[in-house]
Amino acid sequence: MKRSKKIFIFAGNPDAASLSSSLAESYAKGAQAAGHEVRLTRIADMKFDPVLHKGYKAIQPLEPDLLKFQEDVKWAEHFVSIFPIWWSDMPALMKGLVDRVWMPGFAYNFRKGLIPGWYRRLKGRSARVIVTSDSHPAILWILFGGNINNWIRGVLRFSGFAPVRKTWFSGMRKISPERAQKLLAKIEKLGRKGK
Repeated sequence: MKRSKKIFIFAGNPDAASLSSSLAESYAKGAQAAGHEVRLTRIADMKFDPVLHKGYKAIQPLEPDLLKFQEDVKWAEHFVSIFPIWWSDMPALMKGLVDRVWMPGFAYNFRKGLIPGWYRRLKGRSARVIVTSDSHPAILWILFGGNINNWIRGVLRFSGFAPVRKTWFSGMRKISPERAQKLLAKIEKLGRKGK
């Protein structure tokens, strides 16, 4: 029998009635059915200022929802993020969340001294990135480069998540109800496996 995991699922689409939210619920359903501990957060339900007004020159206190997000990431053994690609990137509100919470002391610390580098403070956790887009990922890669590299490499791997696996569903603009059900069933199976 497989060991149960602590899984934090994050839906990064600001539309609460989106496919991202449905995929998050399907993953949670499968994970709970398999005995995993699950926490689920939708960015649509969070209240916070997404603008880092002074950059990193001044400390901007985190709102309760951002503190809870950090707590859930630290609690988790496996972090699942689900979001659409809009204009070749994550939704702006999700990028604002990253700017606000992925801070030194939480996700990383730079080394002091002669040897450059950083400490990955979120090591020991795995991640799954589930992305939806209208265009095929190969077309997006050819035209614009790696659309989710900033999230996978620049955020998750940078702070220690490994392995980071991805699932990408394209052709969302005209998705049929039948195909949507197949995608939800596929994600529910991933949830059961805790992967």
